[in-house]
Amino acid sequence: MTSWNSRGLRGSIFEEMINRTNEKYMEKKLALIQKIPTPITPTKIDSNSHQITLAYFEKQSTVDYIGVVQGIPVCFDAKECHTNTFPLQNIHQHQIDFMKKFEEQKGIAFLLIYYTHLDKYYYLRLELLLKFWERAGNGGRKSFRLEETEKEFFFKDERQKQFVPYLEMLQKDLLLRD
Repeated sequence: MTSWNSRGLRGSIFEEMINRTNEKYMEKKLALIQKIPTPITPTKIDSNSHQITLAYFEKQSTVDYIGVVQGIPVCFDAKECHTNTFPLQNIHQHQIDFMKKFEEQKGIAFLLIYYTHLDKYYYLRLELLLKFWERAGNGGRKSFRLEETEKEFFFKDERQKQFVPYLEMLQKDLLLRD
């Protein structure tokens, strides 16, 4: 059982930026992406404000977002990283399994990572994530370093800090698959 208040708001600013981006994409009829809520069971509620102060997750989540981009099914998870090394423990086996099954059904699965200390966004293709995951499963590093990432999948347009324009990276991912 995982406590909600220990992890609850981590990454919420990054996710809010993604949510705004998804709203913009929907308004422009480019994509329809929804945030998948993680079901929680409240165990403690503040009697004055009626706000949940402690809860536990009812079940394992799959990914943070799911939807369709111009007829292509997509799913992705949003993660933050505060160093040049991303620990794979931030991803769970059931998420890997879901993303693999999603791609078996002709969808596209990926991670969006915000390197907070660099103020940079990164699109991690599932193919590369699976290489890191397999390496860890075979007794290798349980993380990946910034220098192991694909440089062309770092976002270049840093002018619009309130959005995470990932469709350009999705297009690059699609081109690599053809």
